[in-house]
Amino acid sequence: MPRTSDALVGTIDAVARRAASNQFYPKATVRCADEAVFRTQLARDLACSLDVDEHVVAWSTLAAEIVVHGRFHIPDLMVTYSDGVEELLDAVERDGDPAVTEAFACAGRRHRFVKQPDIVSGFRLQNAKDILRYAWCRTPLNDRIRLLAALDEAGSLRISEVLPLFREIQPMTAISSMILHRYLSADLDEAPIGPETVIRRFQR
Repeated sequence: MPRTSDALVGTIDAVARRAASNQFYPKATVRCADEAVFRTQLARDLACSLDVDEHVVAWSTLAAEIVVHGRFHIPDLMVTYSDGVEELLDAVERDGDPAVTEAFACAGRRHRFVKQPDIVSGFRLQNAKDILRYAWCRTPLNDRIRLLAALDEAGSLRISEVLPLFREIQPMTAISSMILHRYLSADLDEAPIGPETVIRRFQR
């Protein structure tokens, strides 16, 4: 008979292998600490929002487990926040099983179910998906310095006001990359990203 620890490793590996065969978009990530694999599109959507959450330092997928009702439960995501708090998240369409959260609490860990309406409502998710297509891009130094210098002088600017500053790269590619990599901040909840969206330096 395999030991419990051996069985657990096998369970996590099997779940990760099955998840790795899924294709959910966008593919790019920014703050994932390892290979990102997802069991559902909803979990992928939740991770998109984490990549643009200014309080998130890093996240990983299928990285923890607990035994509940005699079965292993593996949360979708493990998140580390800027204050050092670590939280396990499960993306669910409706209510999750409170016994899972309670079991993690007994083990000294934070866990939360995030419902579909909270993930997909508002503008954050679509804005996150729009800019994540540029996650693998980098803004050339000349364009980056020009934009940051303009923001240092003005404090904040609308996107429409900074378009002429870019000479080496497409403006929205540059701005999206700089938001994702925390040179800039923008309100991604108020409305879809557009000419009137206000950008400013990211405050570290």
